[in-house]
Order: sequence, then structure tokens, then C-alpha cells
Amino acid sequence: MARNKFDVDETLETPFSFTHLKRAGKYIKRHGRPMTVALILSALAAVTTLFGPKIIQYALDNTIPQKDVPQLILLSVVLLITIIVSVAFTTIRSRMMTRVGQEIIYDIRKDLFDHLQELSFEYYDNRPHGKILTRIVHYVNNVSDTLSNGIINFVLEVFNLIFISIFMIATSPKLSLLVFAGIPIFLLLVFLIKPAQRRSWQQVSNKSSNMNAYLHESLDGAKITQLFTREEENKNIFGRLNKNYRDAWMKAQYIGNLVWTSVDNISVWVTAALYLIGVLALQPSVSFGIIFAMTTYATRFWQPILNIANLYNNFVNAIAYLERIFETMDEPVTVSDAPGAKELPPITGEVTFDHVTFSYDGERNILENLSFQVKPGESIALVGPTGAGKTTVVNLISRFYNLNGGRILMDGHDISQVTLHSLRSQMGIMLQDSFIFSGTIMDNIKYGRLDATDAEVKKACETVCANEFIEQMELGYYTEVNERGSRLSQGQKQLVAFARTLLADPRILILDEATSSIDAKTERQLQKGLNELLKGRTSFIIAHRLSTIKNCDKIMYVSNKGITECGSHEELMAKKGDYYKLYTAQLQDL
Repeated sequence: MARNKFDVDETLETPFSFTHLKRAGKYIKRHGRPMTVALILSALAAVTTLFGPKIIQYALDNTIPQKDVPQLILLSVVLLITIIVSVAFTTIRSRMMTRVGQEIIYDIRKDLFDHLQELSFEYYDNRPHGKILTRIVHYVNNVSDTLSNGIINFVLEVFNLIFISIFMIATSPKLSLLVFAGIPIFLLLVFLIKPAQRRSWQQVSNKSSNMNAYLHESLDGAKITQLFTREEENKNIFGRLNKNYRDAWMKAQYIGNLVWTSVDNISVWVTAALYLIGVLALQPSVSFGIIFAMTTYATRFWQPILNIANLYNNFVNAIAYLERIFETMDEPVTVSDAPGAKELPPITGEVTFDHVTFSYDGERNILENLSFQVKPGESIALVGPTGAGKTTVVNLISRFYNLNGGRILMDGHDISQVTLHSLRSQMGIMLQDSFIFSGTIMDNIKYGRLDATDAEVKKACETVCANEFIEQMELGYYTEVNERGSRLSQGQKQLVAFARTLLADPRILILDEATSSIDAKTERQLQKGLNELLKGRTSFIIAHRLSTIKNCDKIMYVSNKGITECGSHEELMAKKGDYYKLYTAQLQDL
């Protein structure tokens, strides 16, 4: 089977570099105080627990042989206190760092989401949305623990290693050398296994990203899947992606278990050697209490070493994730306010295209040297063959893309030199695919104007003939319509979108196949509302049903990278050019 965009793994295999970790420092610095307190508490807890083996050693070598019950009770109480103090400090530290970790997640995810809101259409056109979602959720979750607990744990484990070594040497220098002798074996195993472990978990992330991307698209396209009976093919594709994820996860677990197994084996070998040499070679200078304390310290000695190795692995993975996160944050906002951009004052609706040239890919021009002028309040219909550039024209008016040449003026103001908010807030756009958000109908209609009253919402709905079907729903305007408005028909979605646009009271109105899903009867009823909607506004209308745009002031035929014909319906019919052929062809099809 041919590879598709869901089979393409993200590049996560990057050299270990602290560049991105340093950049993440701004998120860490915000929580410097609680992290410092947590580090101190962790260090105190770690040191406190190290007194336990020494207390037991003393009891085994002195208190118990002397049958000193009061002293044994005292030592037991002291041991219990060390355990309670250690648990208390660890619990407090855990709660503090859990909060810090969630705060870091919040900060990174907020910055990432804020940036995504500003990226142009071009960014979303070229990427599977599921993979973008993976970066916001999965990757951010993965780095949060490393940035919070990871740094503290790394410092703490180094301290633990030093403290344990000091306690071991103080207990028995000779047996300590035996424990240290296992380090070269461990480092060799880490050198052999850790790189493979890191790559395996990066593969897990890649396969998870691929699966999530396909799952996201499949859920969005579930109706089309069933319409074209693609269920079995989709099951096979998802099954393959799911199997890839499962296999990658199992391999990562297998390699990870090799590390733990190796450490456990080394620990057992060292413990056995301690007993063997301590009993056979160092008696009577080494007591049973010393052997017990040393085996306890030896067991603990390997844990921080293993943790440091795992933390290194986590740091490397986190840096790879951070690179992807910062890559998204660094994605240039190609359509943004120009330096010194001014607010666009309230406009009358005059629109001028001045030698506009545009290309989506930088190679093939969709529009070339296009010039025209629209007077305030005029209604303009854009017609022509599919792919000629009709939607491109209205997208450029809204400045969803940057021009490759020329300029667009609105009331004499170059739209590239005014703020996007002041431009788009005076425009209303109705698309063929009317997007409805989860929530109530009222929420959706107020989306572009949150301060609107319920009475204003109802009036807008009455104007566009949406009030009747809304009132018939169980909770009227406060009926939940689910994600993407799944409870509404396509025609009902468009009527809600019409009401939303009318409520925003735009000066320039763009209708891109806005009535394509509305039946002929409703469209005739809607026409009165449309006339009200268009009154006093400059409007651009794209419609394949040419009968709906006969009354427009101007009809522009878009073809050959520009406008080949322009005039009223009567003028273009008399000319008997491209528009005439298109119109008469539609009449013959009726």
C-alpha cells in the first residue's frame, strides 16, 4: 500500500542539545520558588532515610546483643520518626511539584494555542490537524514532568548518590569498593541499551501521532466514509496504524525492561558478593550489622544511578518534543499586522483591486494583474468555472492570504497597512460549509457579537427565516446542537450562519455558495431577508445557481487569471460571451 501523510513519522531523532531546554527556562523560572523549596524538602527526605540502616546496624551490633530493651524501643521510635519525616517531606514535595507541573503545562499550551490562533490558512491547509493536536496535548504533557520534576530529580539523584556513597564509606570502606566495582558493568549496559531505548520511545510517539492524525480525520469524515462504503478500507488503515503503535510500544517496553533487569541483576550480584566476602574474607572485622547496612545502601546506591540514566533519556526525548513545540511556536505568522499598522476607520464599503497578483504555491498564479473597483453598497456576483479564483478573490478581500503583487484598497486604505481586527470586524463572511460550534444555537449566533441581546438575536433569525425551525426545537434558542452542529441539517446550519452574519452588522458582506444547502422554497422565503441583509452593504456573492444573482449590480466572470467579463445580467446576456453560455447551459439543464 502506498504511503500517505499518516505514515510519515515526525523527525524526533535529534542530537542532545540544551538549546531548547534553555529556551524552556522561562517557563521554569516562573516557578523557581516552589521548585527550590521542593528540592530542599526532597534532599532532607533523602538524607533522613539514610539514617535508617545506621540505626538498624547499631541495634544489631550493640543494643540487641546487650538485650537493652529501653534503648531498642528508643531506636525504634527514632527509626519511625525518620520514616514519618521522610514520607511527610516527600508528600509535600509531590503535591507542590504536581501543581508546578500543571502550571507549566498550562503556560506552554496557552502560548501554543494563542500562536495557532494567529497562523494563516496556509498553515492549516498543509498539515493533518490530528498531528497539530498531538503537539498541543501529547507532546506538552510529555515535557511538563521533565521541566518540573525532572530537573529537581536530576539534582536530587546526584545528591543521593553522594550521600549514599558517604554513608557507605563511613560504614565500611572495603565493602564500598566492592559496590563501586559494579559501576563499569552498569555503564557498559547503559551505553549499549539506552540509545535503543530512546529511539524506541520516540517511535512510540511517532506512531501515536500518526494514529491520532488519522483518527481525527476519520471522525470528521465519518458520514462520507459510510456514504462511499469505505468502512473496511478505513478499518484496515487504522488497524495498520494501531498495530504500528502497539508494536512500537511493546518494543519500547521490552528494551526498557532490559535496563531494569540488568540493574536488578547487578544489584543481586553485588549483594551476594557483599555477603560472601563480608562473611568469608572480612570476619571478624565486619559485623552482621555492617553487612546488613551495606547491603541496604548497595541496593539504594543503584537506584539513583538508574534514575539518572532514565532522566537523561527523558531529557533527550523532552528536548525532541520541545523542538517540535517550539517549531510550531516559531511558525511564522505570514498574515499579521504590519509594523505601524493603523486602525481601519468605519468604512462605506468601497473596494479596489489594484493590479493584484496571487499564487498559493509561489509558482502558479491564480490571479494576475487583476484590477477593478466596487462602489459602496454595490452587490457583486462572481461566477466562472471551478478553480478559476472566485473564492480566492473574496479570501484576499478578507486578507486571509498575502498578495504576491499589487494591493487591495478599502475606502482608499491599503488593507495590508491596517490591523486585521479592524478590517475583519467590518466584514461578514458566509461560507458554503457553515461551521457550527458545540453549544447552544444562541451561543452560535452571538459568536461574532457577544454583547447582542436575545431580542436582537431573534430579530436577526426572523429576518433570515431561521426563527421558525429554532422555535420548534425542544429548548428553542438554548437547544444544544452538539459538535459541528450535528443536530442540524445543512440548510439549518446555513440559516443559523446567516443570522450570525446579520447580527454582526458588517459593512462588507461575502456570500460563498451561502444558499447551496437551502431548498428552493426556503430560498425564496430567504430572498426577502437577503435583500434586507444586502441593503446598504457592499456584497460579494459566489453562486453556481445563476438565477440567484440576476439582480446583482455587477456580475464578474472570473477566468484566465482575471475577470474576462463584467456587467449587469442584461448587459452580459446581450454580449453573448462566457456568461451567456454559462447561463443558457444552466437553463437547458433545468
